[in-house]
Amino acid sequence: MYFRESILKGSVILLMMCSCSGKPTVREGLIDHYPDFSSNYVVSRNVEVFLPPEYSPDEKYDVLYMHDGQNVFNPHTSYAGVAWEADKALVKLLNEGKIRPAIIVAIWNSPHRLAEYMPNMPAGKIQEALLAHGATDEILSDRYLAFLVEELKPFIDSTYSTKAGPAHTHIMGSSMGGLISFYALACYPEVFGSAACVSTHWPALEGIFVDEVEGLLPSTGNHRIYFDYGTATLDSLYEPFQLRVDSIMVNAGYVKNENWITLRFDGAEHSEVAWKERVHIPLEFLLRKDIND
Repeated sequence: MYFRESILKGSVILLMMCSCSGKPTVREGLIDHYPDFSSNYVVSRNVEVFLPPEYSPDEKYDVLYMHDGQNVFNPHTSYAGVAWEADKALVKLLNEGKIRPAIIVAIWNSPHRLAEYMPNMPAGKIQEALLAHGATDEILSDRYLAFLVEELKPFIDSTYSTKAGPAHTHIMGSSMGGLISFYALACYPEVFGSAACVSTHWPALEGIFVDEVEGLLPSTGNHRIYFDYGTATLDSLYEPFQLRVDSIMVNAGYVKNENWITLRFDGAEHSEVAWKERVHIPLEFLLRKDIND
């Protein structure tokens, strides 16, 4: 059994799911919880699904998949006591008429976060570099993406009323979650139409993956990519790497401020505090109203 969390006028009410036909009326949306969602590819983990206000099975919705799911909605489960509060940011944007309604799927990370989020290309070099840095995990990112595409997404599409095509399927994460978001778009361009890579940790394993970006970029016609970075704490290392990636984007035919954007946030640190402050920006980029099937 799973439970649904109803956020109503700032209060949290836990509603056990039942077979009754009546639906609670809510103001800010609903969050469905799936503890220990199982997989044949990776270890089980919690999954949370935010439904936008006035969600109806008679309508179809975009879906945004977000990594490090314990940090997405709830400060009480987040790494440092601060969450992105992406649900509240989405509702605000909806009320302002800036985006399309969307479902957010928050996928909690596991103890194998580095191995699951580190792109697996070039496979031999990545594994070598990981071992050289003292880590013993096998790179699991291909298996993690298989879990998303072959197990989780079909479940979401069959359980909820979704627009299943790539123009309406998005993925987002920060730091290593930014890396795996880019890798997901690159490996499954027929599944994901856009990715938001926030404070992307390009320096991972001495930046080995940056050399692969050019060969992995999906076609410009049907895909959109958001990058950003700050200038404080760990983010202070990112600009040289991001400038290299920006050059690759230009050479590949991506057009800045149309199907690609890179933003620099002066003084922003590498933390949920900073990402919470600006989460509305990638949400608006991904879910803007002028995107068609």
